[in-house]
Amino acid sequence: MLALWLLEEYFLKEQLMQMDGNHGFKSEMSGMLRPLSAQNWLGSQGSSSGLIVKRTIRVDIPVDKYPNYNFVGRLLGPRGNSLKRVEANTECRVLIRGRGSIKDPAKEEMMRGKPGYEHLNEPLHILVEGELPVEIVDARLIQAREILEDLLKPMDESQDYYKKHQLRELAMLNGTLREEGSPMSGSVSPFNNSLGMKRAKTRG
Repeated sequence: MLALWLLEEYFLKEQLMQMDGNHGFKSEMSGMLRPLSAQNWLGSQGSSSGLIVKRTIRVDIPVDKYPNYNFVGRLLGPRGNSLKRVEANTECRVLIRGRGSIKDPAKEEMMRGKPGYEHLNEPLHILVEGELPVEIVDARLIQAREILEDLLKPMDESQDYYKKHQLRELAMLNGTLREEGSPMSGSVSPFNNSLGMKRAKTRG
């Protein structure tokens, strides 16, 4: 559960960074939260061979054991932000594939069998793609797999703190969160684009 705990810590610090009005504090937190880039990592470990490789691993989603569990929702989080954080932290691309990866069942059925959608005939799964220096690509893929495997472990709602973070984030994004009787403006988002996060991919 260490990988998931680190992701939760990252989530909480990210909220603090955006919500705090002190610019000095925000700047300091921004430096702490910035993912370690491949260039910085290699700079601390020695010179790179310059060889960039692309590798992909597959993580199966246990829908057969837990057919009623909303794995896709847990992976994506509010507006796809949970999956974006995994991508930002690991510098890997994370794709949800297989049956059930498209939100609209009617659209999924319509796309089944079409070029680029062959994966819809397979069980629900995740593809993790890393295109990084050969010295670190395997480590990043392993890191991403560990985080995702933690997320894929169903938990009792009363003890699922990660889900509580997601619900709190959703309320913040919708402007419905109330902190100690202090209403939060609906125009304020707890996230910015400093991490270069892109839209989470579930199909295509």
